[in-house]
Amino acid sequence: MSTLNGQVAVVTGGAGGLGEAICIGLAQAGCAVVVGYNSSEGPARALAERLAPVALPHVALKCPVTDSAALATLAAEVQQRYGRCDILVNCAGTTRFVPHADLDGLDDALIDQILATNVRGPIAALRALKPLLAAPRDDGATGLVVNISSIAAVTAMGSNIAYCASKAAVDNLTKSMARALAPAIRVLSVSPGLADTDFVKSLDLAWRNEQASRTPLQRLALPEEVAAAVVAAATHLTFTTGAVIPVDGGRPLA
Repeated sequence: MSTLNGQVAVVTGGAGGLGEAICIGLAQAGCAVVVGYNSSEGPARALAERLAPVALPHVALKCPVTDSAALATLAAEVQQRYGRCDILVNCAGTTRFVPHADLDGLDDALIDQILATNVRGPIAALRALKPLLAAPRDDGATGLVVNISSIAAVTAMGSNIAYCASKAAVDNLTKSMARALAPAIRVLSVSPGLADTDFVKSLDLAWRNEQASRTPLQRLALPEEVAAAVVAAATHLTFTTGAVIPVDGGRPLA
């Protein structure tokens, strides 16, 4: 297995359920990880301290993806600390449960928040870090962007209709970015089904069991399985770009 020794990854939303697993997976593969956070400074710093030690230090940095000026500051700090950025994982996201038929419940403020975070956020993060990601490397490797999408992009079933639309936009964005930024930067989506994070574990057990029963593999995705797909994109799928990698247990088949 290829390793990521000496490489640097920035993970937006790094202190969340999926983000934490991704940070752990990248560190175990040898990558120095920037745990990006918005409001979860304490958990992000604690995570950075307990990640597997690698050649370069891990760090938690403020990374509000809806603030382009803050992202520019982040990119400058990454440049100062490491002089490079090899991987960007756009994991920051937001949503709220609103029944799909309840259009009044899906207020403008929520729609704007979802689109600003889930769609504009990945563009803004890439814009800030593009010079580092596109920089030539001695081994000829490309920079890598992994956008964390969702099965909701395909099934149109999810926490609300704006969220589903935002993840469909992420997958389309992945293809546009991949075409525009090749050959210097590869771009992929990792698209999980419902993942068994701490947040999901706090939801109604009967509902969670129903979701698992509707999945051909009869369970929810593990956060570590989503992280493994991200690591595979960096270590194994080196001739892949513009693709959506499902981690959904075959849910669209049901």
